[in-house]
Amino acid sequence: MSERPAGLADPADGVYDFIGVGVGPFNLGLAALTAPLTELTGLFLEASARFNWHPGMLLETSTLQVPFLADLVTLADPTSPFSFLNYLKSVGRIYPFYIRENFNPLRAEYNQYCQWVADRLPSLRFDSEVRAVEVDRDDGTYLVHVAGGETLRARRLVLGTGTTPAIPSSCAALPGPVFHNADYLTHKATLQRMPSITIVGSGQSAAEIYFDLLQDIDVFGYSLTWVTRSDRFFPLEYAKLTLEMTSPDYTSYFQALPAATRDRVIDEQKSLYKGINEQLINEIYDLLYIKSLGGDVPTRLLTNSSLDRAHWDSGFYTLAFTQQEEGREFALDSAGLVLATGYHAAEPEFLFGLAVNRDSRGRVAADAAYRIDADATGRAPGASGAIYVQNAELHTHGLVAPDLGMGAYRNSCIIRDMLGREPYPVESRIAFQHFGAPEPVLNTSGAPQ
Repeated sequence: MSERPAGLADPADGVYDFIGVGVGPFNLGLAALTAPLTELTGLFLEASARFNWHPGMLLETSTLQVPFLADLVTLADPTSPFSFLNYLKSVGRIYPFYIRENFNPLRAEYNQYCQWVADRLPSLRFDSEVRAVEVDRDDGTYLVHVAGGETLRARRLVLGTGTTPAIPSSCAALPGPVFHNADYLTHKATLQRMPSITIVGSGQSAAEIYFDLLQDIDVFGYSLTWVTRSDRFFPLEYAKLTLEMTSPDYTSYFQALPAATRDRVIDEQKSLYKGINEQLINEIYDLLYIKSLGGDVPTRLLTNSSLDRAHWDSGFYTLAFTQQEEGREFALDSAGLVLATGYHAAEPEFLFGLAVNRDSRGRVAADAAYRIDADATGRAPGASGAIYVQNAELHTHGLVAPDLGMGAYRNSCIIRDMLGREPYPVESRIAFQHFGAPEPVLNTSGAPQ
């Protein structure tokens, strides 16, 4: 059984105000923001041995797609000792970071920052897997059963259990050297010994892996193919008025839309949160141009192509695609296969035994306070029994759900709901533009309602 972290006292009545399940960036930010709040007792449980954020994608030159202000705490509390700038100062890197003049941290650097914060928070318990959660019928508290036989009590839960790699049905249970991009660095050396490699996907991870492998294509002599079902290798939209859509204003507007409209809109907004950094797209083109000076580069980039079937035999995959605009089928052979096919929300098994709100498609439905408990409607802020979610509300809150820059805002809202007050001011409007129809709203006859 894991020992309780040094410096963390048990609550006087044996019941935590909340227990966070999972320690990714969002729950880590919540731990940092609640650390100075003496009126809240919280504990965070994580199955892994240590904080490690997407270790399979910590490529040496890869950066975040957001600037350093989107750290764990700054947008809620710029004075917090857990800020990225304080981390840089503490490790003697603030002047090199300033001189570098690139305010998007390296991904590996962000991971080190999060580990630095985690090492300073006694409310975190690693090697602590939550096996089950049930409700105590006598007092309504949550009984959190941890591997090893320990049971903890809490008045509220905050679920930060993260996402899991999305594997296309055409590739389910495939044998051979196929893996998701989440494990890329683990398998990179093996991949580069193969005669051919195919990457499937169109987002930032696919682009980073393609660029990484393209650099050594003439050293190892493999052929390299990048295939996406999207109609282009599209850049992440980063215009300032577009960035206003990652705001409390747009979140409120999106939440008020009908569920079917929300699903349609979020599907149309892929370039706002799933695109590729434009600089990386240009670097890929430049590298292709440089390598083409020595002759044809053994690589192909294919768009509008959906992977329908995959078969492994005698050291090679046969991959069957359909070019969607032409309606033509074609096949590729490849020794290695990388699925950069994204992630989806991972709902923990124990949640199925709890009373939570769900939409017509069976997805957990978070309210404005990021609560999914069935009794959320009508319950006063600060009441026991709440279940909050982190990054499981894309379909209810929109593209801000996975955005690191909105993590501090969401945590401020969760803390406000727990306490019934705002230790960290919660902005309601920051955008210059208005997302809904201006008043007065007209009825179908054209008269004001």
